[in-house]
Amino acid sequence: MIIIDRALEARGAAGNPVKVGMIGAGFMGRGIANQIINSVPGMELVAVFSRQVHAAKRAYTEAGRENIEVVTSVTELEAAIAQHKYAVTEDAELLCQAEGIDAIIEVTGAVEFGAHIVMEAIAHRKHVIMMNAELDATIGPILKVYADKAGVILSACDGDQPGVEMNLYRFVKSIGLTPLLCGNIKGLQDPYRNPTTQEGFAKRWGQKAHMVTSFADGTKISFEQAIVANATGMKVAQRGMLGYNFSGHVDQMTKMYDVEQLKELGGIVDYVVGAQPSPGVFVFATHEDPKQRHYLDLYKLGEGPLYSFYTPYHLCHFEVPLSVARAVLFQDTVLSPLAGPVVDVITTAKINLKAGETLDGIGYYMTYGQCENSAIVQEQKLLPIGLAEGCRLKRDICQDQVLTYDDVDLPQGRLCDQLRAEQNAHFASEKVLAMVG
Repeated sequence: MIIIDRALEARGAAGNPVKVGMIGAGFMGRGIANQIINSVPGMELVAVFSRQVHAAKRAYTEAGRENIEVVTSVTELEAAIAQHKYAVTEDAELLCQAEGIDAIIEVTGAVEFGAHIVMEAIAHRKHVIMMNAELDATIGPILKVYADKAGVILSACDGDQPGVEMNLYRFVKSIGLTPLLCGNIKGLQDPYRNPTTQEGFAKRWGQKAHMVTSFADGTKISFEQAIVANATGMKVAQRGMLGYNFSGHVDQMTKMYDVEQLKELGGIVDYVVGAQPSPGVFVFATHEDPKQRHYLDLYKLGEGPLYSFYTPYHLCHFEVPLSVARAVLFQDTVLSPLAGPVVDVITTAKINLKAGETLDGIGYYMTYGQCENSAIVQEQKLLPIGLAEGCRLKRDICQDQVLTYDDVDLPQGRLCDQLRAEQNAHFASEKVLAMVG
């Protein structure tokens, strides 16, 4: 942060602000727009896409900007940017294609639509910051392959829990400890929640009921912890993660884990329900040097073998612009896959399902997501929940049963399925090459 703020100030002073286009103008998108426009010198939000242009306009007007122009072509968009107008459009690809945009913020939470946008942005050599763990956990590794080939940054964002975890993980490693657990603190976990049960909460905060449901039913935290696993190489200790219920401070949880098991697994991602500080994230780590362990004890971190580090908040949209600056100014990723997937999020029946039914989307009535180690997902042909929407059931499925590819017919012609197959093949061939080598 100390480096980023000065670098942005310099870009602003030079009259060369970082220019950003945003895909999505919902609850979180409007917050990002307000943050960039009013609190980030050296960065400009030059264009916003929404499926309904009035929603894109709202992102600007709520932030106090009125010099807005509706554009329908790349030429019109580039002209608006040159004239220092704020462009809005119902065509997301324009933002990916236009010259003069340094980075795209993708904030839709949609897998198929997001896949098209990210691929288009990469093709036009735009850095992409994703506030879309659903997409990242499903096909992030192969998207990263494309981004690397194009020489651009593809990254999750600061502020959301995965980014906060990764920043903490990097800090802990930087002072010489070995992280063995990346954790996320939740206030509620009930896999049977649905948009009806969550409607009141959603209305109170101006959010969509299905988005709130994905938080409550455990799907969202599964996506979040999966992308942390893919960025660190950590696994899950069991399907669905351990997910302890614990009402004390997270520091007190260091004795609840088997350190040798954590080491054997290469570290794990996990979550806890009810712990303090909430909301927050934590990293448990070890140190092999007895001299340094003595100092850690002196500094009130205890005798080990696990030491607790935590961040007691996550500020979501407030920090997203920092991620853009890290990518554009320093070519630094907040969080992206190391290589192939380590943990996936699999489809699980929320209710008894019947043959012939078509599965609804993430955070709705029919399914919830659980983390599972990717080796098992491949071996058992488990269906990623990021691909489940629109699938037609071939047979009855009992509540809490996990779904496989053999249980469904996939919709035809989806890019996300194509990329998932490409991801499977790419990293399978890399594994074979590594074994041969």
